[in-house]
Amino acid sequence: MTIEELLVFAKEHIHKDHAKILLAEALNKNPLELLTCLDEEVPPAKEDLFKKEVLALKEGKPLQYVLGNVNFYGINFYINENVLIPRFETEQLVEKTINYIATKFTQPINLIDLGCGSGVIGLTLEQKIALNSLDLIDISTEALEVAKKNAQNLHSKAHLFQSDMWQNVSKKYNVIISNPPYIKDSEEIDPLVKNNEPHLALYAGKDGLDCYRKIIAGLENYMDKTCLVAFEIGPTQGPALQKLVESTLENVQVSIEKDLSDRPRFFFIFKNI
Repeated sequence: MTIEELLVFAKEHIHKDHAKILLAEALNKNPLELLTCLDEEVPPAKEDLFKKEVLALKEGKPLQYVLGNVNFYGINFYINENVLIPRFETEQLVEKTINYIATKFTQPINLIDLGCGSGVIGLTLEQKIALNSLDLIDISTEALEVAKKNAQNLHSKAHLFQSDMWQNVSKKYNVIISNPPYIKDSEEIDPLVKNNEPHLALYAGKDGLDCYRKIIAGLENYMDKTCLVAFEIGPTQGPALQKLVESTLENVQVSIEKDLSDRPRFFFIFKNI
């Protein structure tokens, strides 16, 4: 079949823009290029792959999982169903953390990404700032396999290991960053997310704060003398999290910051002794 014939087939099942993205990816072309070569014959193996991907998308599989990759902060990352699909808000968390590091640190950073998933947060920071060390941890060995592949693709020097938050951690850090599960067990979420993304990376107890409790309970033992802690949070969780921090830690500064939709989505703790 030609490119044009495959696009006509796909448009019967999915949005035309998604069809162009899938076919362009399969043929290693820019989507705009497709319109200049509509008569080009597509090899049978790629034709079969494209049709399978179209039907998977039609059946409700997210586009990012179908493609097997996502662009995060200008970097291409491999993902699959064992990890969350990175969101734009998490790019903002990375951006804000970079800015904090630029103003608060002069030395190379020891950084840990708690619950790293695909590794996009820690690996992006490694690409953008000077790190002395990078540790990527997750409770899920399947997620760590995804992070390992991304680390290899980026020639990262990250140390990856399985841990339930602090369980297997034994050093102190200048930057501790996490986008942990924070959805309440009873909370209704988009069916596309609920039916496809790993629940282990989504839900965190009755109030959505279980993972933050785990992190904060041991946090003081892993904070260096100068330390920034950066969290992504649910938009209603800031006050409860601040109360938890203030009842657990001394001599720290807390900041809750908003995303571009004016929702409180980022929680920062800073310590400087």
